[in-house]
Amino acid sequence: MKRKIAVLGSTGSIGTQTLEIVRNNGDLEVTALAAGRNVDALERQIREFHPETACLWEEEAARDLKERVRDLDVRVVWGMEGLMEAAAGGPAQIVVTAVVGMIGIRPTMAAMEAGKDIALANKETLVTAGHLIMPLAAEKGVRILPVDSEHSAIFQCLQGAGGNPAHKILLTASGGPFRGWDRERLSHVTVEDALRHPNWSMGKKITIDSSTMVNKGLEVMEARWLFGVEFDQIQVVVQPTSVIHSMVEFADGAVIAQLGTPDMKLPIQYALYYPERRYLPGERLDFAKIGEIHFEEPDCRTFNGLALAYEAGRKGGTMPTVFNAANEQAVALFLDRKIPYLAIADLIQGALENCSMVEAPGVEEILQAERQARAYVEQQMEAGRF
Repeated sequence: MKRKIAVLGSTGSIGTQTLEIVRNNGDLEVTALAAGRNVDALERQIREFHPETACLWEEEAARDLKERVRDLDVRVVWGMEGLMEAAAGGPAQIVVTAVVGMIGIRPTMAAMEAGKDIALANKETLVTAGHLIMPLAAEKGVRILPVDSEHSAIFQCLQGAGGNPAHKILLTASGGPFRGWDRERLSHVTVEDALRHPNWSMGKKITIDSSTMVNKGLEVMEARWLFGVEFDQIQVVVQPTSVIHSMVEFADGAVIAQLGTPDMKLPIQYALYYPERRYLPGERLDFAKIGEIHFEEPDCRTFNGLALAYEAGRKGGTMPTVFNAANEQAVALFLDRKIPYLAIADLIQGALENCSMVEAPGVEEILQAERQARAYVEQQMEAGRF
């Protein structure tokens, strides 16, 4: 019997790799696809995978798509309502949430309300709404299966723990393309520089986040919710070659690590088939060639986005949302060449200092905090402060 899946963010990096896994396995069936604005790519995916539902964010693009696929039996929807329908409607048993940003909160919750498991690649959902998501998962009896390589690694390490909880999570980071640089050197970074990640092939936004270490900060906040630990139990360790994807230390001092080549298809496939492990074509680790594995402490003074993430996470409430939204807006401005590289972390810090705090926000208050943080960043840019 085929396992039915929905893929939100199907034309992005995680989405396309998910569909590669579908191609390589005959027992997966795609019932829904959702993308942002890429009509051409989504049309090709519809013709190959024949989903029941397809969604684009913009109505005009969706109308174009609908005309193009009028020869096929597919329902074309758009916007947030369409995204929620793609997530919650239909027969999918597991929803891959690979959309970028806080847009993922509502469809993820809608899918969970409908009793569907979540293959989570949208870290912003837990960063900003973990206090809502984790209780809902428990209430509905659905599984949240992490797709981020680091969180999948932690999840895999815990499978052999016999129910023993993590004493400490050792969250690994490559250090990005600018590991070892000082702020003077970083002040000259271009968009092209920041998009050259040494190990991983990812989308533009997450690649920039990896270079600033903000992505690791988001992963710290995500891990806090996924694994039920406190921030003092999460230690970031730089492992430049991305051979160790993360580790778990237990109460007796034992450490279990998950190792592998830097290939996102492994955590995606593990989430889709959990607890089964399927054969995955690709390169294997050759320990004789690796020779040694090197570790460093992160430089939180130079890459202060990581320190700001711990600060926002410990404060809680809407502060993780402010952190995330300010970063999203600042990264977009950097990619548009409107602000310099170092302004990204400076704008996050300013937003945390100037945006209001709500202790236990609901979805609407989370979205209001997002708007406030984005507005702050735009105002700073328009005032020419960067």
